[in-house]
Amino acid sequence: MNTMITSKEEILKTSRELIRKQGWSAVNIRSVAAACGVSVGSIYNYFDSKSALVGATVESVWCEIFHRPEDKDVFQDTQACITWMYSRMEYGCKQYPGFFTLHSLGFMREDKPDGKRRMQQTWTHILEGLCAVLKRDTRIRDDAFTEQFTAEKFADVLFSLMLSALLRQDYDPAAVLEIVRRTLYSSSH
Repeated sequence: MNTMITSKEEILKTSRELIRKQGWSAVNIRSVAAACGVSVGSIYNYFDSKSALVGATVESVWCEIFHRPEDKDVFQDTQACITWMYSRMEYGCKQYPGFFTLHSLGFMREDKPDGKRRMQQTWTHILEGLCAVLKRDTRIRDDAFTEQFTAEKFADVLFSLMLSALLRQDYDPAAVLEIVRRTLYSSSH
C-alpha cells in the first residue's frame, strides 16, 4: 500500500466518486484509503472519524452541485438564478442519486451534529445567495417588498419551494418562476 500522504481534496474527490459508483454506504475510512491507494492512517491525518469524513464529503457534494457559475448574470436576476438552481438540483440528483433525501434525513438525526451543522451552513449560504439576488434584481418592482413582506421572507419561501422540489425530485422551475413573476415583477415583464 502506498503510504504517501494524499491531499484533503483528493480524499473528498475519491469519496464523491465512491458515492457515485457505490452509494453512501461505500464511504468509510478503509474504503476511501483503499480507493486513494494510501494507508488508513493517511486518511486519519485529515479526518479523525468516519463521521468527520462523511460530513466533509456531504459538504463537498453540496459545493460541487452549487458551485458558482461562470455567468455572473445568474446572480443579478431572480428568475435566472432560480432556473440555474433547479438545473443544479437536477444535476445533483443525477450525479448522486438519493443524495438530497438520504443525506438530509440521515444528518437531521440528533446523533449527527457535524453533518447537520454542515448541511445547515450550506442551506444558509444558499438562502443568503437568494436574498442577495432578490435585493440586486433591478426588474423587481419598487413596492414589491414591505416591512412585513421582506426580501428575506420571500427568499425563505423560495428556498422552501426548492427543498420541496428536491424531495419530490421535480426540477421544473416553471411554477416557482410564475410565483416570482406575479409577486415581484410589474405586468410589463
